[in-house]
Amino acid sequence: MTNKVVKPGGTIGILGGGQLGRMMATAAKHMGYRIAVLDPTEDCPCAQIADIHIEANYDDIEAAQKLSEASDVITYEFENVDLQVARLFEEAGKLPQGAYPLEVTQNRSKEKAVAVEAGLPVANYNIIESYDQLAAALPDMTFPVVLKTISGGYDGKGQLKLEMEEDVEDAKDFLKEGGTYIVEEWLAFDLEISQVFTRSIGGDITFFPIAENVHRQQILHETRVPATVSKKVADKAQEAATALAEKMNIVGTFAVEMFVKNKDIYINEMAPRPHNTGHYTIEACNVSQFEQHVRAICGLSLLPVHSFPSAVMVNVLGRHYDILVSRIGDYYGFHFHDYGKKQSRPNRKMGHITLVGNDLEEIDEIISKNNIHMW
Repeated sequence: MTNKVVKPGGTIGILGGGQLGRMMATAAKHMGYRIAVLDPTEDCPCAQIADIHIEANYDDIEAAQKLSEASDVITYEFENVDLQVARLFEEAGKLPQGAYPLEVTQNRSKEKAVAVEAGLPVANYNIIESYDQLAAALPDMTFPVVLKTISGGYDGKGQLKLEMEEDVEDAKDFLKEGGTYIVEEWLAFDLEISQVFTRSIGGDITFFPIAENVHRQQILHETRVPATVSKKVADKAQEAATALAEKMNIVGTFAVEMFVKNKDIYINEMAPRPHNTGHYTIEACNVSQFEQHVRAICGLSLLPVHSFPSAVMVNVLGRHYDILVSRIGDYYGFHFHDYGKKQSRPNRKMGHITLVGNDLEEIDEIISKNNIHMW
């Protein structure tokens, strides 16, 4: 695709109407763009602020054509969208990101292979399709291992941890006939980090500060900036992200999750769009991951990134939401984002809060005084 500039007043089509689409649309609206969204859910988060809502399934070709006709440029807010639809947009010259990053990140086998081809370290893994293949692969691996579906799955869904050889029998109920899975060694890492960056159509890259991720029950709880890593580790993370960006010809905002162990990094997962671990950029940086993404796909120049010294983003799940809203007048010191979701479930992401400050100790004190750490 040529570096066509989509000017304010143009329409950005978004495939997917969740919270990432909503925040992307909010940034675009501030810049003067109109928004069209394709999503099957009535009054989904993005539709609440969009100009056009095409209410249909993501693989509906007729609906995709309508989105294409209504849009000057198209993007996606999550990776598990229909590849045929993505290729339709690419052929129409309206998907600067292309379908290839989707093809890679939808499939854990391809994702690992691309990282290895780029010369980047990953945990030892094997691709299997049956219990017998799993049993054959395990003698060359070290327990514990984790078994994952080759596609789909998030926040701990679609995976099974096998602590020792005696647990392997449990995999029989997990493995489905005709399925493909990845089994990888469980890395006893020191911490997990995210490198979120944006790459323009012309190949310029800007990096956001590296974030440190804290999980609870396999769901992201906090993202903390700056990450507690050395400059050497930070340089490795940035070099790895650059290698992946160039290999995959990334356009727009992209996230790479990495494990850090003994000052080495290991590629874990990638996301070809703005990411939960980059939400802190809305308040903590002069340009958010969402605005930078809009600038990239619309052919605008990227802004240099500047940031506050420290920030913490805390996810608000369904089990936290009523507590937060009932006490909203008592809390202080944070920015609150409500995603506008109609149905609340205990582990569903309903919003997030962000605190910014001079250092993490100052922020942690505010979190403690607000009892947010008790969630």
